[in-house]
Amino acid sequence: MNFFKEFRSREVLVLTYRLLLVYFFYQVARFLFWIFNSDLIKVESVQDYLNIAYHGFAFDTTAILYVNSLFILLSLLPLIINMKSYYQKMLFWLYFITNGIAYGMNFGDFVYYRFSQARLTTAAMHVAEHESNLFKVFLVSVLQNPFVLISFVGLMAAWVYLYRIVKIGERKPLKLVPYFILSVLTLCAVATLVVGGIRGDFRYSTRPINLVDANKHVKNPVQGNLVLNSVFSFFRTLGTNNFELVNFVDKRFIEENIHPYKQYDRSVAQRPNVVILIVESFGREYSGAFNRDNKIRDYVSYTPFIDSLAAESLIFPNSFANGRQSIHGMSSILAGIPSLTDAFTSSPYSNQKIQSIVSVCNELGYDTSFYHGAPNGSMGFQGFGNILGFKDYFGKDEYNNNVDFDGMWAIWDEPFLQYFAHNTGKNQPFMATVFTASSHHPFTLPAQYRDEFKEGKVEMHKPMQYTDMAIKKYFETAKGKPWFRNTIFVITGDHPNQVYYGEYEKMLNRFAVPILFYSPNPEYRLKGVNMENAQQMDIYPTLADLVGYNKRIRSWGRSLVSKQKFKPLIINSDAVNNQVISGNFIYRFNGKEVEGVYDINDLNMDRNLKGKVTGSEVSQGEKLTKAWYQDYMDRVINRRLY
Repeated sequence: MNFFKEFRSREVLVLTYRLLLVYFFYQVARFLFWIFNSDLIKVESVQDYLNIAYHGFAFDTTAILYVNSLFILLSLLPLIINMKSYYQKMLFWLYFITNGIAYGMNFGDFVYYRFSQARLTTAAMHVAEHESNLFKVFLVSVLQNPFVLISFVGLMAAWVYLYRIVKIGERKPLKLVPYFILSVLTLCAVATLVVGGIRGDFRYSTRPINLVDANKHVKNPVQGNLVLNSVFSFFRTLGTNNFELVNFVDKRFIEENIHPYKQYDRSVAQRPNVVILIVESFGREYSGAFNRDNKIRDYVSYTPFIDSLAAESLIFPNSFANGRQSIHGMSSILAGIPSLTDAFTSSPYSNQKIQSIVSVCNELGYDTSFYHGAPNGSMGFQGFGNILGFKDYFGKDEYNNNVDFDGMWAIWDEPFLQYFAHNTGKNQPFMATVFTASSHHPFTLPAQYRDEFKEGKVEMHKPMQYTDMAIKKYFETAKGKPWFRNTIFVITGDHPNQVYYGEYEKMLNRFAVPILFYSPNPEYRLKGVNMENAQQMDIYPTLADLVGYNKRIRSWGRSLVSKQKFKPLIINSDAVNNQVISGNFIYRFNGKEVEGVYDINDLNMDRNLKGKVTGSEVSQGEKLTKAWYQDYMDRVINRRLY
């Protein structure tokens, strides 16, 4: 019995209490995250929420043990001085510095999730590394969302109070041998529990839990974000590389069904100029021309000019983005390369030879240029533009007038689009891409326009009206240019932003962006409404076809104006699983197997039909999904994107 008197039961119990506090506050953060984003993450009942919160414990355990491993180790090491007040004070500061930072990540995700539509991952670091205004963005976000900061500070204060009410009294071990033996045994037992907790499973035959596992416990994939926490998703993606060669089908099947190469035989008398307007955060929801048949009650459009232009254009009301962030839009639109769990543009494979609409136009003798009014290098556009081969880049540095700087991101859209209109067309034919910036957080307008536009239902609606007006003025200027008539214009969004209508809260519609082709030259026949599914990846082959490039192109998309009909595969990813629309079904694919099959009309993916529907179309759709993924990995990893 004397031997066990040296067992550090009080210290173990207090350590357990302190860790249970972390669990409690993580669950509070989960609830507040849901409250803040309840319009984006639908939970049907209290029971459903409790089920989600229960399954969240496994992911919380991994995150908590990642953050608290050193604290646990120092709490249990047999140092004799563990119970001294100065040692306990050191543990206090270690506990709250590490947990405070981690807890802050969860609260930061309250706001970030509304823009990314996915939990915080290391992808955010790849975006942030190109920005110099992060502190200003953070400050504005805090001012716009005081609830987040107030609740964080209040909860941290409560956490400190609860930590301090349970203390360890000073006691010096009398018998060192049993003290050390029992401490080592305790450490071994705790280490086993920690390793199992971090893995999420004690069985060595299974892999550690990952982001995809959150979807096992929910009714639809969006709820998986509520099972997760931001610390888990960030740590689990540190140093990850989800690019991996796979072998599901033979190459002949890929050639005959995926058609990674396409060739068009259009003859053009005079090569047209090409202007691509990638409109920041331009979700399909905002434009009335793309919602005429959706029967959305009390619908309001915030793009009157684009609506009027659409009447003279070829538009695709069922079109989707192939990525989640701005740089993903650039690779999808210009090069036909989507972003899956890991973004291609931030991968080790991005710096390779890539065939794109830029390289096609360069080969045909076009003058190619890229415009973005932010500080040069922002968002990674300049670097990726160099990889694609743009001959010229025009950013805030070239604009060289800070009077028109919005103070946060870039030159306001109106003056920058005027600069774009006047600066292009000096050499023809030309292909110019402009990426707008003003329709973006923090949703501000130039002083002279703050009372000009109608109030919308969400913050995004007023800056969207401003950008629409800026595009209108751009076209008014462009019409006076000698190059205007023989130019093909493309307007699309990089990704959606805030949503208001229930139709666009659905999972697949989180990727809904408009695609519009316009030319004042009737020879190109760019008029009408095409209800087929389309995607950003289709823009590059469509333009290659329209400019009369008759050689073979590498493209997973298809020309939307060709008589050649390829079966479309609409590709995107929510950063956890990949989604493929093929025929009458939507397929959720985790990189190994198709884990979900949904009816094409089930855009929120509420009812998984996997195993419930059979037949050749479903089996072929699953095979096509795997075949496309196999070809994507092969071409990216083996550098065959040309």
